[in-house]
Amino acid sequence: MPLITKKLGSLEYLTAGEIRVPHCFTTRMGGVSTGIYASLNIGMHRGDDDENVIRNHQILADALGYDIENTVMSHQIHSDVIRVVNKTDCRGLDHHLYPECDGLITNEKGLALVIFTADCTPILLHDPITGAVGAVHAGWRGTAMDIAGKAVAAMADSFGCDPKNICAAIGPNISACCFETGAEVPQAMRQAFGEAVEKWIQPTGEKYYVNLKEINRYALARAGVKKISVSDSCTSCQNQRFFSHRVTKGERGSQGAIIVCKEEKL
Repeated sequence: MPLITKKLGSLEYLTAGEIRVPHCFTTRMGGVSTGIYASLNIGMHRGDDDENVIRNHQILADALGYDIENTVMSHQIHSDVIRVVNKTDCRGLDHHLYPECDGLITNEKGLALVIFTADCTPILLHDPITGAVGAVHAGWRGTAMDIAGKAVAAMADSFGCDPKNICAAIGPNISACCFETGAEVPQAMRQAFGEAVEKWIQPTGEKYYVNLKEINRYALARAGVKKISVSDSCTSCQNQRFFSHRVTKGERGSQGAIIVCKEEKL
């Protein structure tokens, strides 16, 4: 199932119909930042004014209905580290103030989880039975470490989630059309997942095109997830709509994914 584009004035973001709590995959549209950060940059330490970043987060919080004081962020290192968090973990909107990790999970009502991307794969998770949610940043290294599957397992271990009840959404990333790599990326995927990933690795001369969306979909399905929505957007092809690290050579803002734990247990 594809993602749904929503617009509130100039704000534009993507959601998944299967996920029943407030959430979004952000675009560049609808913020107050300017220049190379225009306009909905949500990442500090990129060169943008902190005041702009804070205002952009408030715009998203107002749209989704959560309190920015109840936000937990990811200080990402391209790992498979997943943190179980609650409101005592809230440290503001500067992700450098948080412990290093690439995945966040919680079952605490009112908590908003935030991960950042600019070509890597964002993944959101929601279990409507327990109310638990998760947010995952899957770079190619994290993908090869099966961070998506490990996040599902962590939700099962920590909150008693049954993977078949979890709804997952895979957001915009650098898609197979543009993700040209050397041999190290397909080698890592084969080592992690075996021959199953060959259909998502396209050799071309000495390079390869790798489909990280489908490999992460496979990882989620292998972990027992049945309902998986996938964006058809490419951050590289659509770099006027999304920040792309590869296109801009790192001179850019950050988009991301946000999910709010709001639903009572059923």
